[in-house]
Amino acid sequence: MMVVLLILSFIMFMIYNLVPSNRAYTDARTEVQSYKKGLTEEQRNQLFDELYLKYQRRYGTDTDNKIIRYLRWIGVYPLYDGSYNGLLQGNFGYSYEAKDEVVNVVVAPMKNTIFINIFATILALGISIPLGIICAVKKGSKLDQGVQIITIVGYSLPTFIFAILFIWIFCSILGWFPPSGMKTPGSNYTGMKYWLDRLYYIALPLITMTFCSLGGMTRYVRASMIEALSMDCIKTARAKGLREKVVIYSHAWRNALIPIVTLVVGWFLGIFSGSLIFEQMFALNGMGDLMIKSLRTADYDVVLLMQMFYVMMSLLSNLIIDIVYGLVDPRVRVNK
Repeated sequence: MMVVLLILSFIMFMIYNLVPSNRAYTDARTEVQSYKKGLTEEQRNQLFDELYLKYQRRYGTDTDNKIIRYLRWIGVYPLYDGSYNGLLQGNFGYSYEAKDEVVNVVVAPMKNTIFINIFATILALGISIPLGIICAVKKGSKLDQGVQIITIVGYSLPTFIFAILFIWIFCSILGWFPPSGMKTPGSNYTGMKYWLDRLYYIALPLITMTFCSLGGMTRYVRASMIEALSMDCIKTARAKGLREKVVIYSHAWRNALIPIVTLVVGWFLGIFSGSLIFEQMFALNGMGDLMIKSLRTADYDVVLLMQMFYVMMSLLSNLIIDIVYGLVDPRVRVNK
């Protein structure tokens, strides 16, 4: 994991350093322009050169060696004065668009993304897993056929189609929910009223995200359960006279969990990345929306930190999946 993290961080750093942007130049030019009139052109140029060198040294860009600049960005190579000021020291960059540290810029969208997506993920899993098990147990029944038709439609159509459809039904026709936003405009609610107002505004995005997630997960659970129910051990359990619930939930479900674990854990860790389409359609201030805005405004410190965060979450998800495999299936546990 550490080797992959280092390789990917190096690649991303090099890619974003190819972009024509110079933070030291921008800061030096801004500071020179802030000085009052009275300086000659020569004095301004001299002042700019001094400030430019000062900011280059501060940001570790006073060298053209990309390797040294990368190591300074990580925080394992000293600056010109011997100090360290990189990721390992808590320096995650500065957002010129927000005029604030990158960490402070990311906090609010991250909270919104987690708040919305964790509810959608739990609801989708709570519906799709039991529904997939029932369809597998009653394979070929009218219920199974009906669910398969609905899920294939939900799996095939783009998510923005459902977003538009749900906005038309629940907002335009029924008038139950607001079409966009995170809270009532101009409100400063606190306590329970604040949470009720937020839940009212995220209800429609939550319903849409949950519905769009049902198709793929339900079909995945159904396929895994059908395969598990056809195993010889299940036939043996039934021949022994075990109750059907014990056969399904204790024997078949444990075997079906192995391929499902990958999808479930990936889903839970995916809540941090945000959903660009839903955030754009419902005007939600989340991680996906922040990523697009930062790319459009060339706010590359924000983009680079978010990309590093997604890489770490992906690596962490693989580790958690491997650990959960051992908990679910004793055959894949690591022996001493």
